Amino acid sequence: MKPAGSNNKENFAKDPSQALEQLMESFGSTVMKTAYFYTGDRHLAEDISQEVFLRAYRNWNSFRGDSAVKTWLTTIAINVCRDKMGVRMFAEQPTDPSQMERGRTINVEEEVLRRLQKSVILRHLLRIPLPYQEALYLYYYLDLNTREIAEATSSPEGTVRNRLHRAREALAREMRKEETINEGHGE
Repeated sequence: MKPAGSNNKENFAKDPSQALEQLMESFGSTVMKTAYFYTGDRHLAEDISQEVFLRAYRNWNSFRGDSAVKTWLTTIAINVCRDKMGVRMFAEQPTDPSQMERGRTINVEEEVLRRLQKSVILRHLLRIPLPYQEALYLYYYLDLNTREIAEATSSPEGTVRNRLHRAREALAREMRKEETINEGHGE
C-alpha cells in the first residue's frame, strides 16, 4: 500500500544527493527530536541524526516507497538509537524532546518547546514504562498511525494498539495519583 500525500517517495528527487537535501529540510527536526527522545543527549542526538541521513542517502535508491518517507526515516532513527544505546536505552528514561538545549536565539518553535517542557502531561509521560512512552511519542508527537509505528518499531500492529491503550491508562493513573496527592496537601 503506497502512502498518500506529500510524504511519499515520488515527491522527492530521484538523485540521492538532491533527495538528501529535501529529506533534511522536511524531516531534520523530526529525526533530531526522535534521537533526543531516546538518548537525552544533544550531542549524541546530533551524531545519530547525521547517521540517519547518511543511511538514508546510501539506501535512497533501494527504498521502494512502500511506507511513507517519514516512517522510513523514523524507523532508521529508532534503529540507530537502539544500536547506539544498546541495553542502556532501557535502563534510562527517554527525554522530552522539548528539553533540548538550544543556542541563545529564541524563536517561536523554541518557545513552544519550552512550554511543552512545563506541560503536566509530559511530566507524567516520563513516569510511565518506556514502551508506553515510545508509543505515545510516536503517535502524538510524530503523528504516526499504528501501522507506521508497528513498522518503525518492528512490532505487530496489535501490540502497538495495545501499548497505546495501556499507555493512555497508565498516563491517566499517573495524573490521578498526583491529583490525589495534591488534594491531600490542600493544594
